[in-house]
Amino acid sequence: MATKRSHVMAIDQGTTGSTVLVFDRRGRIVGRGYSEFHQHYPKPGWVEHDADEIWRVTLRVARQALRRAGIGGAAVAALGITNQRETTIVWDRRTGAPVGRAIVWQDRRTADRCAELKAAGHESAVRAKTGLVLDPYFSGTKVAWILDHVRNARARAEHDDLVFGTIDAWLIWKLTGGRVHATDPTNASRTLLYDIHAHAWDGELLRLLGVPAGMLPEVRPSSGVIAESEPALFGAAVPIAGVAGDQQAALFGQACFEPGTVKNTYGTGCFVLMQTGAEPVASTRGLLTTIACGAGGTPTYALEGSVFIAGAAIQWLRDGLEILRKAAESERLARSVDSTLGVYLVPAFVGLGAPYWDPEARGAILGLTRGVTRAHVTRAALEALAYQTRDVVDTMASEAGRPIRVLRVDGGAAANDFLMQFQADILATTVDRPKVVETTALGAAMLAGLGVGLWTQSELERVRAVDRVFTPKMPAERRAALYDGWKAAVARVRSGG
Repeated sequence: MATKRSHVMAIDQGTTGSTVLVFDRRGRIVGRGYSEFHQHYPKPGWVEHDADEIWRVTLRVARQALRRAGIGGAAVAALGITNQRETTIVWDRRTGAPVGRAIVWQDRRTADRCAELKAAGHESAVRAKTGLVLDPYFSGTKVAWILDHVRNARARAEHDDLVFGTIDAWLIWKLTGGRVHATDPTNASRTLLYDIHAHAWDGELLRLLGVPAGMLPEVRPSSGVIAESEPALFGAAVPIAGVAGDQQAALFGQACFEPGTVKNTYGTGCFVLMQTGAEPVASTRGLLTTIACGAGGTPTYALEGSVFIAGAAIQWLRDGLEILRKAAESERLARSVDSTLGVYLVPAFVGLGAPYWDPEARGAILGLTRGVTRAHVTRAALEALAYQTRDVVDTMASEAGRPIRVLRVDGGAAANDFLMQFQADILATTVDRPKVVETTALGAAMLAGLGVGLWTQSELERVRAVDRVFTPKMPAERRAALYDGWKAAVARVRSGG
């Protein structure tokens, strides 16, 4: 590797915005770009993105990050991509034009189709191969919906004119000028179409969900050169050498290489992953078995619990109810009151994820009295993130057969000290926050740098530095009472409740 190529660029394409970070040889952030993009809600429970807008925004902030780092593409040794995983795009193989908006992972429009498949007795077979449950969260039923609801889409797909990809595949396609249609095992494992044991697309699953095999991207390793970007984009061709879905990238960025290590990412949703190593752990209580990345970037397995609405609840307070001027104001407001006055906010805006998997549940604010102010509601929204995390962590500890002694945290809301202390208190577990909370982008950078030999495995393990450790302080009786209240609130919003 030429000395001048001493930086790594990481694209973190998230649900509400695109972030690009540039890291130097020592793993320090030297350039940054970020921009939000539009969210589209055409019907209740539907969430869409404009794939072309995502590309334009991502390219713009990538160039911005390079300018702020004071370098051009010729100084970039590798490019890593991490992405919102299940968001689904179908586009024309020849023109690259999407056939419609991307269907976002939060979208619930295929709930009825998933219910039909369950009723027909398919869930156990699907789960055995994919490690997933039949839920509209995942990509497979979204692809089929597009083919069945966009004019001529199914006929075009069957004639090999259309391709499907999650956001990583879309970005690789755009970065390479349409030369490469590829994904990685972590993203493939979230589609309901990939056998995580055989490490291959599965013909039976494709037939069950009605997805033509010719639409699928090639599955390439998470770490290693996949292709080079078009030289005109960044002033020089840059090797695309690291790809992982956002939560697996964060697991890697948190240096959770050993079985039993756990991280939680507080983003639009909340995602708890436990590294389980070479052996998959099957769940019977609503967790997912998914592919992760081991220390060398090779495929391993993880247990995952997904909370659909986390930071998005704070955005809703800001943009929907307009009781916050900016999201960062939430910590000050939460600290301004001693409790929520018994208020619980259950943010089931698009159903409930693990361990409930109830797509018909809807959000609610419970326990309102005349004395409740916006500060109490804001505190309740932050506490909801911690309660939902405990729902998952308790289930994970039980299924893995081991207690979780430390929770490594990252994502935007991990910077909120009030939330992190409440999380430690409600879990009765130490919470460990690193200096770089953007570990999703860091993980993508680490995979890319590893993939071109810029960094060794031992060097990666030294990159993660601790910022602060939060230890539990809440009395056990209060912890139990608060959590019992949360469980009662969840029961009120369940579709069968």
